[in-house]
Amino acid sequence: MAGPADAHDRDVRAAERFEELFRRHHRAVAAYARRRAQGDTSDDVVASTFLVAWRRLGEVPADSLPWLLAVARNVIATQQRGSRRRGALRQRLERADGSASPSAAEESAGRVAAALGRLPETDREAITLIAWEGLRPGEAATVLGQSPAAFRVRLHRAKRRLRRELDRAGQADPHPQHPSVVKEIAP
Repeated sequence: MAGPADAHDRDVRAAERFEELFRRHHRAVAAYARRRAQGDTSDDVVASTFLVAWRRLGEVPADSLPWLLAVARNVIATQQRGSRRRGALRQRLERADGSASPSAAEESAGRVAAALGRLPETDREAITLIAWEGLRPGEAATVLGQSPAAFRVRLHRAKRRLRRELDRAGQADPHPQHPSVVKEIAP
């Protein structure tokens, strides 16, 4: 029979495991969220990610960073869906009021960023998981819920599309614009 002391020991071990998980991966999850979340919502993404990790601590695998990034990706997707719904509602309400506000155009930070922006979301995600997050292909595959072989094919195709976009923009060499991307996407 498990007594109160056993339950307490189990709770202490869970808290210690969570603290270690947080200590080891908070910085990486926060960086991931800052690069992908809209506006100043990255802190909310990080908090929600670790809340899910706490609630599902028994499901967190030994190689926990890809799992955490997959959770963060889902949190961001949920936030973006909500934001789109709120924006659509706001536009409908503005049209009903007769006042329409012009949307502000986003500016590119450089040619590589612009080329990345022209790629499909799946290509951007494959490239940035490797180049910005520093994941190995197997880990990135876990984040995206794919087999490592399928991810490698996706990454190869994404790199090829990025090179084409850079060529169209007149910059085949991404080195001057974004050195962190170069290590994995340069030919």
